[in-house]
Amino acid sequence: MTNMLTAVARGGEGIEGIALRSVPIPVAGPGEALVRLKAATLNFRDLIIARGMMAGLAKEPDYVPLSCATGEAVAVGEGVSHVKPGDRVNPIFALGWLEGRQPSMAMLGGSADGVARQYAIFPAESLCIVPDALGDLEAATLTCAGLTAWNALFLPRPIQRGEWILCQGTGGVSIAALQFAKAAGAHVAITSSSDAKLARARALGADISVNYRTDPDWPAAIRQALGGRGVDIVVDVVGASQVETAASLLNPGGVIAAIGMLGSEFSWHLADVGGHPVARISVGNRAEHEAMLAFCAQHRIRPVVDAVYDLTRLADACRHLESGQFFGKIGITLL
Repeated sequence: MTNMLTAVARGGEGIEGIALRSVPIPVAGPGEALVRLKAATLNFRDLIIARGMMAGLAKEPDYVPLSCATGEAVAVGEGVSHVKPGDRVNPIFALGWLEGRQPSMAMLGGSADGVARQYAIFPAESLCIVPDALGDLEAATLTCAGLTAWNALFLPRPIQRGEWILCQGTGGVSIAALQFAKAAGAHVAITSSSDAKLARARALGADISVNYRTDPDWPAAIRQALGGRGVDIVVDVVGASQVETAASLLNPGGVIAAIGMLGSEFSWHLADVGGHPVARISVGNRAEHEAMLAFCAQHRIRPVVDAVYDLTRLADACRHLESGQFFGKIGITLL
């Protein structure tokens, strides 16, 4: 086999701009590893980049979509000791971001070619070893959504046993935050417009679940269920349109982990809301990724993949993501 299948897209052209190509399998150079990618997952960020909703995120003239995958290192270049052939690996979200808070701008599926392909070359130092406790699709949920949820809970204000978090909706970040919080001994309140999704969240351990469509005053419903108390971390995936409402539930000393823009613009421009600090969460580095993988293995966390598509149906998978009719993550098989 000398050729591989890859997806390509152009920023701003939307889902319709996704195409498939057959291209030669690359060769690892010094410091690099060739990875046979096996499974990938989608994030709302992939739609943002495809639609051109935020200028300058996509490599020009085209780019390989998606940021999250698991694969197997099949060859390494000169000077590589971090990984070896046969290792199961996750490429990290931002290539070269190994530690510290200053992110690399080489972000997969945007400014750097992503993982919607069968083989890829990565800097070997930008790979994390995947523990045997996680399957390929499970580990492929963690690079963006999982690590974002991890840092929302453990970076600006580490969650403590017995404390409460608020999760908005049942997408990849919220479900990962639910699973991490429960494993850490914390409690979870979660909202959704679907009773069926709330039932699935309760099966994963959610303590309080409220349908915001049938109960528009959902903060009051949550506070009543909490006996008048509040929560300690808001995992904000909706953005500025609801951040004040969500922040009204925070206890003194609580924090808003600002992540997404599902309902509006990001909350990142705000310093605080109602006296509660807004912590800007933008995924994380390799050291944090490795800590998250170890935590998942230790606590036997099984990330949730709701539906799986072949790479040849990537556009259909993106439309499924766009519909919002999923729970957790949508996967892509790259075999």
